[in-house]
Amino acid sequence: MPCNCEELEGRERNALAPYAQFSAETRGRIVHEPPPEWRTQYQRDRDRIIHSRAFRRLEHKTQVFLSGSGDHLRTRLTHTMEVAAIARNIARALRLNEDLTEAIALGHDLGHSPFGHAGEEALDNLMRDHGGFEHNKQSRRVVELLEHKYPVFPGLNLTWETLEGLAKHDTAPEPPLGQAQVEFHHPSLEAQVANLADEITYYSHDLDDGLDSGLLTEEQLERDIDSWRDASDRIILEHSNLADECRHYFIIRCLIDDQVHDVVHTTEANIDEASVASADEVRAQAKRLVAYGSNRREANLRLRAYLYKNLYYNDVVHEPHTRATTLLGELFHYFEQQPEAMGEFVQSLIPRHGLQRAICDHLACMTDRFVILEHERLLGK
Repeated sequence: MPCNCEELEGRERNALAPYAQFSAETRGRIVHEPPPEWRTQYQRDRDRIIHSRAFRRLEHKTQVFLSGSGDHLRTRLTHTMEVAAIARNIARALRLNEDLTEAIALGHDLGHSPFGHAGEEALDNLMRDHGGFEHNKQSRRVVELLEHKYPVFPGLNLTWETLEGLAKHDTAPEPPLGQAQVEFHHPSLEAQVANLADEITYYSHDLDDGLDSGLLTEEQLERDIDSWRDASDRIILEHSNLADECRHYFIIRCLIDDQVHDVVHTTEANIDEASVASADEVRAQAKRLVAYGSNRREANLRLRAYLYKNLYYNDVVHEPHTRATTLLGELFHYFEQQPEAMGEFVQSLIPRHGLQRAICDHLACMTDRFVILEHERLLGK
């Protein structure tokens, strides 16, 4: 007999920890749908995210370097896939729901603007008098409104738990109709894992791209970053004659392993101390349970500050972003004067959401290269 949804849910009950989020216990979807036949509810969410247009567009959105800057430099899509891989590994070690964790990780940047964080700042400034812009909130708009591929509901109609994870720093979503509102302090452990996996991936792999681009050097990192120096010393001791590319790749691999190891053991201790016995008891905790140890957290804060100073605000990275975000501003003001240039679907958002929010949705969905092409087509410069 084929493996059906009920059997998959039974496997979860047998394999996962009691504080994991079980797919059979989902709070459901805003629009009720029959359960999937061969997948769990969270596997359906994952698949809907992967098949969305917003997910495909991530291939041509900036991670650190402007999209198209180099064949081996990361895009928002490759970053997302790396987050999902690390998140699943942590979830598996902690006996959490890997499918829910993966769905949240794959969807976490769907709302990211073109041109990376410079583009996000530009849109936030343009929307200052209209509610601002923040990419986590925009990810929710993408999956709840802007994807339009199903006949009976807007968006992707994801489960409450996946939407909760995508909210990230925002409030939890409203419960489906007919369910009471419950006040929670934090999301599920699966959502917390996806959030921390994003941070692990971001800083570790940005080091890799910084080295590939030549903006960072191993000599700099040996001198300035303790965690790099510690990992480097271990690698050189074990493998003394590695080629440069292999050595720096392997050091970063060890940095990631060290962080994952730290998170798993710190989180395990936090869970034991909190004595949680269900996913909702996790949500009711006063603090997040998925965390680094204090030494690793301080080391990561130092690494973050170093990357902002030496990579993200390096002129080679920052100036192209600054120039590119000028295009966003000019397109924004063009569409304010000529909203009919945005197409029928975006225009249909204006009566309910307002002109500026509709423009913001339109621009945030664009890839880096589409902004450039659209600016040239409409403004001729």
